[in-house]
Amino acid sequence: MADPFYVSNVVVSKVEGVHRRAELPAEGRFDMGVHGAIKAHYKLDTPDLPLPVDYVVASAVG
Repeated sequence: MADPFYVSNVVVSKVEGVHRRAELPAEGRFDMGVHGAIKAHYKLDTPDLPLPVDYVVASAVG
């Protein structure tokens, strides 16, 4: 196989419960969790944080 063209160096760690923190070399760090209908459905008492999929959608559109 050929050498990889790109290797992602992202670190994701668990902060507490559903709260996760991602660290990206070029962008720093950001927090992820749950909000809205998903938070209500599971009756979670946590701070509102963007879902991981929110970041995926934003990156695909942006």
